[in-house]
Amino acid sequence: MAAARAAAAQAPAAQPNADAPRVRLVATGGTISNRTGDRLTAEELVKAMPGVERYARPEYEQFTNLASSQLTLDHWLGLAKRVNELLATDSGLAGIVVTSGTDTLEETAYFLNLTVHSAEPVVVVGSMRNPSTLGYEGAANLLEGFRVAASPEARGKGVLVVLNDEINAAREVTKTDALRLNTFQSRPYGVLGVVDADRVVFYRSPVRRHTTASEFDVAAVTKLPRVDVVLVYQGADGDLINAAVDRGAQGIVVAGAGAGAVSGTQREGEVYAVKKGAIVVTTTRTGSGRIAPPQRGAGGRGGDTAQLTPDEQRRFIAGEDLQPVKARVLLMLALTKTKDPAEIQRMFSEY
Repeated sequence: MAAARAAAAQAPAAQPNADAPRVRLVATGGTISNRTGDRLTAEELVKAMPGVERYARPEYEQFTNLASSQLTLDHWLGLAKRVNELLATDSGLAGIVVTSGTDTLEETAYFLNLTVHSAEPVVVVGSMRNPSTLGYEGAANLLEGFRVAASPEARGKGVLVVLNDEINAAREVTKTDALRLNTFQSRPYGVLGVVDADRVVFYRSPVRRHTTASEFDVAAVTKLPRVDVVLVYQGADGDLINAAVDRGAQGIVVAGAGAGAVSGTQREGEVYAVKKGAIVVTTTRTGSGRIAPPQRGAGGRGGDTAQLTPDEQRRFIAGEDLQPVKARVLLMLALTKTKDPAEIQRMFSEY
């Protein structure tokens, strides 16, 4: 690997394009940086991209250099504020690329999709293999991220995720395999576009609210409310929901079986949660499918509604087609603005 890096350093640089758009890398770490023995810096990542000068004039900064599992909610808030600051104060900046570990990349991307208030492209990239591994694809993914961020067609499409030659919407994409390079997919919606040798090609645009149309402003937010995710499985105990609420959770996202069914004593836990004032969002653990709000007059989640007041019944929110971890992101942000269940359900229907 050392010899390969030395050879790359001696290779002739691509001809700079003085008219190329300026794109800034904001590096947070992750597998893309996790070289054996140390971590690649933002500067080293930029230098590793072959021919980037043909497409963009790269800039860089090191926000953090951590595994994605080590990123905290405070990091998320700081990252959103920094990206907003860059785009608001530097009118000549064409776009931003954010590196992230793939384990939580989809959550970070969706958080930025809801909290960045700019039409300029924000592209999140990562890699499945580390720089010390044969077949490391990080430099290629990063280059493609820069190309997308520099593309005028990427403006206004919200935060984008670029890996494996494909462009996906932050809201829709999810990690589907622990190891394979084609892990990020937007089932059942499909990619937004592709990054080919000749150009960046888009085929569709997201229609849900995002970025410039988002009502979520974290500029003054110093701490996100606690929201926990609970998985449904056969004979599951509702005590886990009770414990989360007792420890301060303002919201619970239930990753339900099928179209949102619960098991064991979880229904009792849900009732306990809404009686304590928490919001309970129903999603599905299946990977796709929509959980629709109940029809008018149908009450809460069905069954056991007699013990709940109308206000308590309304604290059951349908998670639409969001993955459970993304429903958590939206609920945390919703709770920074309101505790009105009707308003929160509206947000789930619009974002």
